[in-house]
Amino acid sequence: MDDTLSQLLDDIHLSGGEFRYVEAAGPWAFRFEAGGLSSFHLVLAGQAELHVPGEAPVRLEAGDMAVLSSGRDHDMRDVAAPPGGEWPDLAALILGHSHEPIRLGAGDAVTATLLSARFRFDADLARPLLSALPSVLLIRGISEKPPAWLRIGLEFLAEEGIGRPGRQAIVNRLAGILFIECVRTHLDSLPEGVSNWLRALRDPALSAVLSAMHQRPEHPWSVPELAALACLSRSAFAERFTQMLSQPPLSYLAEHRMRLAAWQLRHTRQPVCRIAEMVGYASETAFSQAFKRTHGSAPSRYRQLRESDGTS
Repeated sequence: MDDTLSQLLDDIHLSGGEFRYVEAAGPWAFRFEAGGLSSFHLVLAGQAELHVPGEAPVRLEAGDMAVLSSGRDHDMRDVAAPPGGEWPDLAALILGHSHEPIRLGAGDAVTATLLSARFRFDADLARPLLSALPSVLLIRGISEKPPAWLRIGLEFLAEEGIGRPGRQAIVNRLAGILFIECVRTHLDSLPEGVSNWLRALRDPALSAVLSAMHQRPEHPWSVPELAALACLSRSAFAERFTQMLSQPPLSYLAEHRMRLAAWQLRHTRQPVCRIAEMVGYASETAFSQAFKRTHGSAPSRYRQLRESDGTS
């Protein structure tokens, strides 16, 4: 399981981590216009209420953490804050990393302290994971006995000085650690009978197969070879995989390869023939045909379009 999660974290290219502490006094509230970026809010003291459009409000107590990996806009409010009003956009105020807290509210005494952060990763590569996560991932009560990963992470943030060389890479790694540990905690709480990508990680047979696919997408995997990795018969493996992930194993592999290829086209100058090899195609023609079926344009055209619209 851990190998597959680690591989996925490498695949999704987490970057751009930024954080700020928030000290709030009196009735307070802020908007968080995420702009498609993932975010989390850890309540260090006091209470807060999370509002996501179309969903019921979520009350957060000290020690609760809310992760919004899907990049949705939302509000955080004091439990006594009246509805409506002109609230600041916290996402626009983060602007890098600073230990100087953002102060909100008109009161004198601080009633709530939060650590808020945002980060980005490749949503296309992360699609299998995101499809298995709730829109709001809640981790409850971690301040009563903070897990080592959170305690060490917060201490590291406190010690990491502004402007030190390599600081962005450190913050990105820390954001990745916090995110993956939250996913682990959620995974441990999943009830039996749930069928999705995360539950597949708890199945030793399927976890081994997913790890192999993600580590070696260029390999010409076959169902018998994958079934052997799972230590199952071909029919039993195909049935279990399809039931858990809602698609046959080679369909999952083909989609993963196309996601990797699209990332390479957007972010590198690798020639198309080389990208075809990297994702398991011996023929550039076969790769181009498969890519066009998935993305609607040939690889070279896809790259040109992404360069022209600034998304590469």
